[in-house]
Amino acid sequence: MAISTAPSADGKTLTIRISDRFDFNAHTALRAAYANANPRYQSYVLDLRETDYMDSSALGMLLQLKEHAGGAKSAVHIRNAKPAIKEILSVANFQQLMTID
Repeated sequence: MAISTAPSADGKTLTIRISDRFDFNAHTALRAAYANANPRYQSYVLDLRETDYMDSSALGMLLQLKEHAGGAKSAVHIRNAKPAIKEILSVANFQQLMTID
């Protein structure tokens, strides 16, 4: 599991990339990636193109990120998720909570 971040050129969006497994082991690194960000970003993009596995603890972490982002659906975007991960998000109705591309 590896987490990397990249702010947008305008400083309004933080992109967080998660590799391999998105599970409880990612909790501390993910929280550090967005909670310690200065300044606070208006929106967050989770790029899951390299994520092969997601469990229920990852869903909880996504909810924490959404809360940190202010709770608006448009504040958290999930991009490039593989079909199996999109299925998990769909079963949990996360498309009602955040944007999934």
